[in-house]
Amino acid sequence: MFGVDSSELMIVAVVALLVIGPKDLPVVLRKVGGWVARARGVARHFRSGLDTMIRESELDDMEKKWREENERIMREHPMASAYVAPTPDPGLMPPPAGQTLPDADAAPSPGAPPSNPA
Repeated sequence: MFGVDSSELMIVAVVALLVIGPKDLPVVLRKVGGWVARARGVARHFRSGLDTMIRESELDDMEKKWREENERIMREHPMASAYVAPTPDPGLMPPPAGQTLPDADAAPSPGAPPSNPA
């Protein structure tokens, strides 16, 4: 991560053991570990903030492209905005729930020949 070889790390460990001493070395290593953990947490938080900003920027770009493409299509096909879907013929639709269709034999329509039941 930092470009430190194992031999360099060993030299740093020996120097730390000689300078700090074996008694205080575990305490110092624990503190250094805490600092490293905090530094990693800050780096992770910074990276997630950058990722969020990049994601939002990409979404803004996509929305802009979509809006431009939509405007281009609407310019090329102006009748598409005026198009209204046809409504179904009410005579072909089933009756609403709870209602029944009138019986065809109950009332003859005006001008129709009378039916003869045989």
